Amino acid sequence: MQAPERVQPQLLGDYLEVMSKAVFQSGISWKVVESKWPGTREAFKNFDAEAVAAFTEADLDALTNDTRVIRNRRKLEGIVHNAGRMVELEREHGSFQAYLRSKTNFPSLVRDMRERFKFLGDSGVHYFLYVVGEEVPDRDKWMKSRARR
Repeated sequence: MQAPERVQPQLLGDYLEVMSKAVFQSGISWKVVESKWPGTREAFKNFDAEAVAAFTEADLDALTNDTRVIRNRRKLEGIVHNAGRMVELEREHGSFQAYLRSKTNFPSLVRDMRERFKFLGDSGVHYFLYVVGEEVPDRDKWMKSRARR
């Protein structure tokens, strides 16, 4: 698979969209994720982070029956959780990018993100940071270094 296209996030929702794609791609074919992405974007209100963070149980119930999205309840709940965390971190740091750059090194940022966000492992965090334009180490070398742990 070729390297994913990078984006220049302008809004918190841009970060949420990339992170949500990483969440869905974990354990699911990227082709399936891509084919459902237009409907997923629509169902998640164009990834408006504040709106997604406010989703209710009824909203989640509706999503689990919505054929436009991958209907994995745990991942859907994870995306709502992640939206809430992003909103909190943006408020705390002034911007989500400022949060990402608040860590002293890549491994500490990966650890912190894995603790704060659901369904993000080493690979998902690396993908996310790469796509949103943050500095990341070579993926193969990074993953190989993580395999020894």
